[in-house]
Amino acid sequence: MQEDDRTTASSHLYSCFTWSSAVYNPNREAPRKLKYLLEPLVYPEITGRRGDNVTLPCILISRPSHYKVKWTKLEPGFVGPENIIMISNARAFKPYGHLGQRASLRKAHSMDASLQLSNLALEDGGMYRCELVNGIEDENVVITLRIEGVVFPYQSKNGRYRFTFHEAKDACAEQDGTLATYDQLFRAWADGLDWCNAGWLQDGTVRYPIILPRPVCGVEQNPGIRSYGTKDKNRDRFDAFCFTSQTAGSVFYMSGSFSFEQAGHACKHQGAELALVGQLYAAWHFQKQDQCDGGWLKDGSVRFPISNPRKRCGGIPEAGVRSFGFPNKTTHLYGAYCYR
Repeated sequence: MQEDDRTTASSHLYSCFTWSSAVYNPNREAPRKLKYLLEPLVYPEITGRRGDNVTLPCILISRPSHYKVKWTKLEPGFVGPENIIMISNARAFKPYGHLGQRASLRKAHSMDASLQLSNLALEDGGMYRCELVNGIEDENVVITLRIEGVVFPYQSKNGRYRFTFHEAKDACAEQDGTLATYDQLFRAWADGLDWCNAGWLQDGTVRYPIILPRPVCGVEQNPGIRSYGTKDKNRDRFDAFCFTSQTAGSVFYMSGSFSFEQAGHACKHQGAELALVGQLYAAWHFQKQDQCDGGWLKDGSVRFPISNPRKRCGGIPEAGVRSFGFPNKTTHLYGAYCYR
C-alpha cells in the first residue's frame, strides 16, 4: 500500500485555525445599515447533513407597506444566472426550480421570512440571499449553508491522472458524491487530509492538500493546499477530490474470501449490494466504522476503514480509509463491504 493511498485525520490542527464567516455583499458596495432586515450576526452560517431539514434565518425588523421577499441561491463565484427559489409577500409564496420543490417559509411570526429546506442534497451547500424587494429601498442579507461531510480522493481504476474534469465529476457521482469545493477541501486539510496526488475541484481548479511536506510532494514548500490553477476541463487529466455526506442506509462488513463477483452475491443474499466508496467514507466519518479487513467495493477497489489506528492494521498511526487499489477481480480474495 503506497503512502498516497490513505486519508489521514489529525485533530490537533484545529488549534491552528480560527473559523469565521463573512457576509457577502452581492453588489460589492460598502456595507450599509439595514432598515427592514435583521443583519444575521448570530447565524451567518448554517450547517446540516444530507437528508436533514434546515432553516435559513431572515427576519424583518420593520415592514414597508408593499414588499416582496425573494430567496435565491447564489451561483459559485457569484457569476451566472440567479437560481430563484421562491418569491413571497405577506400572504402567499410561489416556488421556483428544483430547490423550490423542497422549500417553504417558516412563518414562525408575522416578521419571519426564514427559508426552510427539506431533505438536503449534497448540491444544496452554498450561499443564499434573502432579498426584500421594495422598489427604491431593496436590501438583502446572505446566509451560508454548509453541508457537513467528508472529502475523499478518488482515482481511476486505470491509474493515476486519468480523469478530465467532466469524467471526474461523473466518477464522484458514481461513488455517491460530488466534486469537492475549495472550502470543503480546505476543511478536510485542516482536519488532517494529506494527499500527494492532484485532483479536480468543483470550480475547475486542480489542487492537493499537504500536511507533511516530503520529497515526492514538494518538500521545499510549506504545508497547505497546493494549486495547479485552472486547467482545461476537456483536455487536462488528473484525479478527483469528491465530497459526500451521511447516507440513509448503513455499511456492514461480510467476512470471507470472495472474488469480486462472489462478494456481490454475498451482499445480495443479505438484501444489500456492494458499497460505494462514498458510502464507506460516510460510514467511517459519521459512524466511526472500524474494520481491519480489506473488502471489495462496487467500483472493484478494495479498502477498509480505521477509526482506531493500531500497529497490526495498516501500520499507519492516523485514522482513515485505507486502499489496496483495484486488484484482479478473480484471483484476489477479500471480504465485502455491503450497503443497505
